Amino acid sequence: MLGIDTNVLVRYLVQDDEAQFEKARRLIKREVVAGRKVFVNQLVLMETEWVLRSRYVIPKVQIIEAISGLLDSAEIHFEDEPTIEEALFIWKDSGADFADCLIGAKNRRLGCRATATFDVKASKLSGFMAA
Repeated sequence: MLGIDTNVLVRYLVQDDEAQFEKARRLIKREVVAGRKVFVNQLVLMETEWVLRSRYVIPKVQIIEAISGLLDSAEIHFEDEPTIEEALFIWKDSGADFADCLIGAKNRRLGCRATATFDVKASKLSGFMAA
């Protein structure tokens, strides 16, 4: 299995640098053809969402579509996909950040009764409480 970092994933998604996109695409293809998995951990995914939103000003709905497409892809595997799917489901109808939705979903799956926060938007999410 080969892990990829945020820079590789962003270039693969955004395709704004042709040379780096081609390198990312070839890297992923090479791994898949060899029967090896390409892995994205949740930290990379959280950072990728932040880069897409803040640097590229990509709308939330398009980010959700991109992440959902990757989750459906046979080429890329994610850390704890059910948690990511839950976070996306919550995030699509929420004013909270994706990171907060992912943190809450992860904590629930790990057995936390709640997640304490000072973040007003996050505190309105199910499973969160104001600290």
